[in-house]
Amino acid sequence: MTDLHGVFPYLVSPIDPSGRIKTDVLGKLCDDLIKAGVHGLTPLGSTGEFAYLDRTQRTAVVQASIEAANKRVPVIAGVAATATADAVEQAKNYAKLGADGILAILEAYFPVKAAQIESYFRAIADAVDIPVVLYTNPQFQRSDLSLDVIAKLAAHPRIRYIKDASTNTGRLLSIMNRAPDMRVFSASAHIPAAVMLIGGVGWMAGPACIVPKQSVKLYDLCKAGRWAEAMELQRKLWRINEAFARFNLAACIKVGLQTQGYAVGDPVPPQAALGPEERRAVEQTLAELS
Repeated sequence: MTDLHGVFPYLVSPIDPSGRIKTDVLGKLCDDLIKAGVHGLTPLGSTGEFAYLDRTQRTAVVQASIEAANKRVPVIAGVAATATADAVEQAKNYAKLGADGILAILEAYFPVKAAQIESYFRAIADAVDIPVVLYTNPQFQRSDLSLDVIAKLAAHPRIRYIKDASTNTGRLLSIMNRAPDMRVFSASAHIPAAVMLIGGVGWMAGPACIVPKQSVKLYDLCKAGRWAEAMELQRKLWRINEAFARFNLAACIKVGLQTQGYAVGDPVPPQAALGPEERRAVEQTLAELS
C-alpha cells in the first residue's frame, strides 16, 4: 500500500457561476502544487466545499485531480455522506477512477451512536482496496469519532491514518497511545510543527494551497529535527491561520489563489464571497509572507 506522509493541500473546487467545475484551472493548480514539492493532493476536503457540491461536481473534481497528478503524487479523495450506502458508492467510484486513498468523512443530521459511526467507516474501508484516512473535526461534525471507536477502527487493515482537526494536541497524543499503528495527520490549526514533534506524519490543510513551498520547507525542517528553524517558520505561517479564522475558509483560500492568478471563482452559495475589506486583509497577509 502507498505510504502517506508530508504536506497534502486540501484543494479548492474551482467553479463558474453556472456550477461547472473548472477542470482546467484545477489541473493547473494541481500541477503547480506538485512542482512546488507537495507530497500529495486531497480533493474534496473541507476547503474543497464537498458539502456544497452535487455528485457530478464531486466526481469532476476528483477525476481532474487524478488526471493532473498523473501518479506523480498520491491523490486522497474525500468521501462524505449521511448514508453509508452513498459513502460506499463514492469510495468505489473514486477508487475506480484511480484515487490512491480515501479521506472518509461522516456527515450526520440526526445524532449517530458510536457503533453506527464505527460501522460507517468500516463499510467504506471494506469496499475498497486502497488506504482510508479517517477525518475527524468535532467543530463541524454532529457525530464525532471517539477514542474507543478510533482504536477499534485502527485494527482494520486499510484504516492506517487519521486526520484530526479537533485543535486538541492532547487528543492526538491519546490517539497515538490508544492506536500506536495509526499514523496521524494534523490540521493547520493544530500547528503542524508541534504535531510533527509528537509523532505526526504530516498535515492536510487548505492553506498549503497558497503557501506550498513554505509548507514543504516547514515539513523538511521538522523531519531534519531543525526545530528552532521550524518554529521560526511556523510562527510566520501562523499569521495565515489567524487571518483565515476570521472568515469563511474556502472563500479565503479562493481569494488567495485568485491573487496568485488562478481563476477559481467564488465559494458555492449560500456561502458568501469575501467583501472588499476582507479581501484586502487576506491579500495583505499573503503579501507579508511572500
